[in-house]
Order: sequence, then structure tokens, then C-alpha cells
Amino acid sequence: FHQACSPFIQTARCYARPVRRKIKDIPSHLDDLPPTMLKKGYANVPIINSVDDVVKRLLSLEMASQKEKVKIKTQQLVEKVRRSPSDNGSFEVQVAMLTAKIRTYEEHLQKHPKDKSNRRRMLMDIDRRKKLLSYLRRVRFDTFENTCKQLNIQYTLPPAYSRRITKRWRVKKAFCLKVFEEVRKLKAEERLKERKEWRARARAAKQ
Repeated sequence: FHQACSPFIQTARCYARPVRRKIKDIPSHLDDLPPTMLKKGYANVPIINSVDDVVKRLLSLEMASQKEKVKIKTQQLVEKVRRSPSDNGSFEVQVAMLTAKIRTYEEHLQKHPKDKSNRRRMLMDIDRRKKLLSYLRRVRFDTFENTCKQLNIQYTLPPAYSRRITKRWRVKKAFCLKVFEEVRKLKAEERLKERKEWRARARAAKQ
């Protein structure tokens, strides 16, 4: 004998059902790094070609942490824009390093949007990179264009300064102009007086 459930029990069962959230696959700027690439510092070791495949796998990016992958990605971006092999502090290199950090922060914030401290750090790095690019654009435009092209940065010009005209601003401007005119009249009278005195002293000296 099947007894139908009461509406209250049915509602309670639906309410207690767990909600499964779909985890979206967020694209990363580290996806182009091959997993067989060795970690930073192991690629130039002479004995690395004679070690076992298991050891190579342990030393490759397949077993590397996020921090080690970001280091390699930063080095790749720096190699694209540096002026010489010994260049480690030019404006282009600083822009490349900040770009790697900003993209890492963006991916982290897509997964954890409530992380306010990392959001603040990301905004500070974006502001610093914007200042460096603005300086490069003024001083070395060809280097600025090459840096944006190599690092895939879309630079937007800052908006022109505009101020909303209000009644208070108009009154304040009229008052300032009036004060400026009065001060200029007083200074003109003082200059005329000093000029007359100077002419009188010059005539007395001639006589």
C-alpha cells in the first residue's frame, strides 16, 4: 500500500536537496607552457639528459607548482621585450613583469571574486603599469608600440579632463575674477607711484 506524501514533506525534501555548482574551466595564461618543459634551473644541467624518465617528469612543469610556472612565464615575457641579455630593469622589462602578475591576479579573482586584498594589489599593479606605458609612449613611441604588441596589451588613452559646470562653480569663478581685477588695479597704482618716484629721483640726480 503506497501512501502519498504530504505537501509539507515534499517541500522539505526539495529544500534539503544539495545544489551542485558547475565549475567553469577558466582559461589560463599558463596553458601554452608545455608540461614536458623542465623547471627553471634544471634545463641547463648537463646530466639532465641521462637521468630516468621518472626524474624528468618530477622536474618538469607537469609536477610544478603555480608559483614555478608563473616564474617561467614571466621570464618568457621578459625575453620578448628586453633590450639586451643583461637588461633586467628597463621600463619594458618592468611592464612585462607587471603583466605576468596582473594576469595571475585576474585568474585568481575569477575563482575567488571576494578576495579584496589581491584585488587591491592587482589595481595597484595596473596603475603602475599604466604609468610606465604612458612614459614610454611620450619618450620612446616605437618601444611602446613594440612592447604592447609583444605582450598583447591594449593601451587606452586616459579620458580628457572634464568638469561639470554648476551654479556654485560659476559664482566662485566670478568672485575669483573680481578679486583678481581688484588686486591688479592696486598693483597698477603702486607701480605708477613707484615709477613717478623713480623719475623724480632721476631728475634730482641730473640736476
